[in-house]
Parts: sequence; C-alpha cells; structure tokens
Amino acid sequence: MTAPDAVELALPFTGRWLVQNSPASRVPSHGTELFGTSHAIDFVPIGPEGRSAPRTVASLIGTEAPESFAGFGRPILSPVEGEVVALHDGEIDHVARRSPLSLIGYALTQSSRIRGGAPAIAGNHVVVRVGGGLVLLAHLRRGSIRVRQGQNVAIGEQLGECGNSGNSTEPHVHVQVSDSLGREARGIPILFARLGGGRWVPRNGEIVEA
Repeated sequence: MTAPDAVELALPFTGRWLVQNSPASRVPSHGTELFGTSHAIDFVPIGPEGRSAPRTVASLIGTEAPESFAGFGRPILSPVEGEVVALHDGEIDHVARRSPLSLIGYALTQSSRIRGGAPAIAGNHVVVRVGGGLVLLAHLRRGSIRVRQGQNVAIGEQLGECGNSGNSTEPHVHVQVSDSLGREARGIPILFARLGGGRWVPRNGEIVEA
C-alpha cells in the first residue's frame, strides 16, 4: 500500500534501464535506513541486448573500465521541478566490479565509505528540493554536472551524466527522496509517472523505458 506522503517523480533518463534495489521489492531497499536510503531505487542503463556491458574475462575475474559500459555518460534528467539545493562534483569514476572476487574486496571497504559521508557514498550528485523533500540523484560522472546551486530546474532538464562515482559497483543512477541530507535522514516513499498514464514503483529485474 502506498504511503500518503509519497513523492511523484518522472523517470530521470531516456532509453532502457534495469531496476535494482527497489523499494517495491523490499524496504529498506538498500538494506539500511542510513542517509535516507530506505526507499531509494537504482537504475542500471543497458544496451539493446539487455546487458549493461559485454561479458569478458575481466567481468569474471577482475575489474572493468566504466567507459566500457553501455550507459556511462548517458544524460541524467531532473525528475521534478524545483530548486537545486546541493551538488557535489570532483569524485573519480572508479573501476567497475562485477566479478565475485572484486565484489568481496569491495564489500570489505564499505564501512570506510560510510565514515566518509555523502561524497564517499553518493559520489558526484545533485539534490533538488520539491516541497518538503530532497530528491537526490547520485553516482554521476565526474565533470558532467550542468546545474548550479540555487538554480530552478524543470522536469526533464539535464542535471549531469550517468557515472560510477561513490559507492557504486557499475555505472548507474541512484534516486531517493529524504527529509534531509544527514546520516540520520528519513527516507520518503516515491512513485514514478508512467509514460502511458498512471503511477508505479518498478520492481527488481524490471526493464523500464523512457
């Protein structure tokens, strides 16, 4: 059942994207309520064949360059009309990790990223205020942010590009709404507008197109 205070968003991209860590599948969606992530959702850009990147030897036993992924650099659009109240740029787009060995090593460093706060977790990001909520779009490509703090943006206006900065194992965009930007922020439920009408929260494994 949808909470009455859910915030409606437009999909912040075009093309085909795979849904991961959706609040339609579990809450808290990312396994924690820290930093307001309880109702966050991840969208992974995919190519025509349905993969984020080709399977190679590196994808099985090592790390991969983010540039080898289909969606690296795709435009990320504002899902709401509102004011840009915070942004951060300058974090590197680090290597992607899909192999079991590289993912284990990455998991062992998770606590240090949490201690690093928003830049270490969200990477390069933009925050847009809508009503009493703060809409965060995270893991953007370094140097791609096109807006400035205090700027009013329209739905569909480009904010930046899909990247692999912060707490990210492959290029994707993380979307959430919360009541603040701090460690103890409260996550706010979200809904997305369907192109053909209606609202929904896509589930894990669903492919959405915009």
